[in-house]
Amino acid sequence: MAEADIPSLIQARYGTTTNFVATGGGDSGGNSTLETLLQHRSVRHFLPEKLPEGTLEIIVAAAQSAATSSNLQTWSVIALEDPEHRDKAATLCGDQDFIRQAPLFLIFCADLNRLTKVSAQHGLRGEGLEFTEMFLMASLDAGLAGQNATIAAEALGLGACYAGAARNKPHELAEFLKLPPRVIAVFGVAIGKPDPTKAAAVKPRLPQKEVVHKETWNSGVNEGGSEVQAGNLTEYDVTLASFNAGERREGVPAWTQRSARRIETVESLHGRHVLKDVLQQKGFNLR
Repeated sequence: MAEADIPSLIQARYGTTTNFVATGGGDSGGNSTLETLLQHRSVRHFLPEKLPEGTLEIIVAAAQSAATSSNLQTWSVIALEDPEHRDKAATLCGDQDFIRQAPLFLIFCADLNRLTKVSAQHGLRGEGLEFTEMFLMASLDAGLAGQNATIAAEALGLGACYAGAARNKPHELAEFLKLPPRVIAVFGVAIGKPDPTKAAAVKPRLPQKEVVHKETWNSGVNEGGSEVQAGNLTEYDVTLASFNAGERREGVPAWTQRSARRIETVESLHGRHVLKDVLQQKGFNLR
């Protein structure tokens, strides 16, 4: 891939002309990696084809290549390939058909069970496992592994879609997967060969000027403050509206409105409000 393509891919990621020069500082050898990253899109339509032999193992190896805090490796993954199991998981994860369609559904879990056993093996207390820090660490480890797995799948020409709805019915999913104490599903990733007749587009993200703070948090006190942020968000509403129009998606609320609705009530959490209780039931007695 020619280096000149990188700026156009970045422009596509933001859905508009960027206000920075995207030339990069490295050689052209890394451009294939950048291309994979910049062209990520959520694929929700898959062909009914099994993955080639060894694909799961390659994806998991890539996942295990992700950074892990103190090399504690506080995550595990459950691979669902059986159609009946994927159907059950789909029902529990927002009843989403793309999970049923995909030949592989990976459920990434925060896993403190392994360290619980390691601690007992050496006759130690494992008191640190009772603190919120360890659950956060396990969730971050799982997230990093899941991102690596997704990138690996896309590098292999496959498509992927995350499923945060793995937390919609956390107790029921834990029972179905037979998760041991101190293991909880945090998200899923559906993987398969994309259906070329239903190609997904690259969805624009918030402008960098809204998410990047240099050196310290930029409150904008001397630069317009809240008005600056309001302008950034209005700009993004317009950009995303243009994207949705191009995708022939009618009646989609503005991003700010949709986001506000997503957090408006307990019901907006789609069942995830019980997660704290489920964590306690699963032995995550967090302090």
